[in-house]
Amino acid sequence: MNFELNENQLMISQMVRDFAEKEIRPQMKNWDDHEIFPVETMKKLGELGLLGIFVPEEYGGSGFGYAEYATALMELGKVCGGIGLSVAAHNSLCTGHIYYHGNEAQKRKYLPKLASGEWIGAWGLTEANTGSDAMRMQATAVKDGDDWVLNGTKNWITHGLSGDVAVVLIRTGDLLDSNGITAFIIEKGMPGFSAVQIKEKLGVRASETAELIFDNVRVPEANVIGNIGDGFKQAMQVLDGGRVSIASLSCGIARGAYEASVKYAKEREQFGKPIAHFQAIAFKIADMATEVDAAELLTYQAAYLKDLKKPVTKAGAYAKYFASEVAVTCGNEAVQVMGGYGYTKEYPAEKFLRDAKLMTIGEGTSEIQKIVISREILK
Repeated sequence: MNFELNENQLMISQMVRDFAEKEIRPQMKNWDDHEIFPVETMKKLGELGLLGIFVPEEYGGSGFGYAEYATALMELGKVCGGIGLSVAAHNSLCTGHIYYHGNEAQKRKYLPKLASGEWIGAWGLTEANTGSDAMRMQATAVKDGDDWVLNGTKNWITHGLSGDVAVVLIRTGDLLDSNGITAFIIEKGMPGFSAVQIKEKLGVRASETAELIFDNVRVPEANVIGNIGDGFKQAMQVLDGGRVSIASLSCGIARGAYEASVKYAKEREQFGKPIAHFQAIAFKIADMATEVDAAELLTYQAAYLKDLKKPVTKAGAYAKYFASEVAVTCGNEAVQVMGGYGYTKEYPAEKFLRDAKLMTIGEGTSEIQKIVISREILK
């Protein structure tokens, strides 16, 4: 078993690292402070091929696999969790849903623009009162002639305001019926479709979050993804891959916090020597290093299975659950290592901690991951 990064991963790692240092790090405090979603920076990421990483070249993508995708998100996470989250949501959710479940016409219409960054993608499953309990969604779609008429809202949607296209899951059947939900492609500018930005978030503030509003939005039959009623099953498959992306981003945030802690511990002196020489600090760093490496191994295992088109439900949940909790732990320990300085925005620890916390919530909470894992083991 080869644990070394392949040639493509090494290339992507260096490319993303260089881009992040040049284009992201100088601006990320401003974006974080003022909750600015840098659309132009996202489009530059598209020019680098990072917004269609696993989309085949025939549809305008980079044609890489999930291993390369995971590597890119890890590098982004080390610098800014908000930008990493936007790249993850664009790739795994919106673009991924169309690529894995759309028909040929939909793929050729939407994937080239999404992969290039010309269009930014959003994906909507969650509603204000239905987070983990997605089958109780209230948004509905009713057939009217050749169109579907959508009414309702979606909440906590990444790129809900700036996105040019959104894949949304809407109820077309009875409440609690897993065969009563359908996926639709919505384009910005459709009459009755609007969005309101959600502000004052704890972390990932450079990634835009919004509420989507559907007021008699007419959607043509051509924008239905797959068969009527297949949306929930599609969404669960999309989330399997999405969990690999959140695990990857979590690994990046965790490693960023760990590396910042090592740097600080070597430089900060107390009692006449660097604090890294004290066992209390050294042991924290040892624990962080071990957990980050373990999280990366779980994540690359899930990516490996995804690339082989093997079942990834359990492996993805393993990785997402463990890596997201490790990210929070490392962020918290980084603040502790830096003491009072870690509690200020002058140092990076507090942002790692704030960004990390969402990883335990988005795309299935840690508690939901435990349900997924236990069901897979016990079924």
